[in-house]
Amino acid sequence: MSRSNRERTEQTRQALIDAGRCLFVEKGYAETSTPEIVAAAGVTRGALYHHFEDKKALFRAVIECEAQGVTEAIEERSASHDAPRAALIAGTSAYFDAMRVQGRTRLLLIEAPAVLGPSAAATIDAENAEATLRTGLAAMLPEAGAMLGPLTSLLSAAFDRAAIAIEAGDGRRDYEQAIAALLDGLTDHLQR
Repeated sequence: MSRSNRERTEQTRQALIDAGRCLFVEKGYAETSTPEIVAAAGVTRGALYHHFEDKKALFRAVIECEAQGVTEAIEERSASHDAPRAALIAGTSAYFDAMRVQGRTRLLLIEAPAVLGPSAAATIDAENAEATLRTGLAAMLPEAGAMLGPLTSLLSAAFDRAAIAIEAGDGRRDYEQAIAALLDGLTDHLQR
């Protein structure tokens, strides 16, 4: 495939992802039809099915892009900190900022588990934001040992619940302070 064909193919795929995202945020997965998606993307129905097996496969691609966006924001912000705790606190702030993107909380935390299933949604998270959390916790809590996995899962769930609460209007600062207190409590507990 020539370079220009590859570029056109990628542009078509991205147009479908962008159109799908917009409609999934606006209407929800169940209420979004494939004809609406192709019309919004400005492509044919055949182009949709060339790139994605079905609407669910397109939705999964949207979710993967959203999850990668959150991860990139966390990694970018936390990379400038050498101390593991400071990196985790910066990552916390980056996570909450990233989740403020219109529709992202709904897509990642409500629609994805409902449409893809809890296991598939958890796998996408485990490969993205949860992986960065695990790395940060491993650096901050080297003595965690076998508890690293469960601690990562529990804190990841706490982050997700906080994002939903913040989206609903609760105070972000309170949740950032609570996460910091949890991290400090873990450090104190594991260093005893």
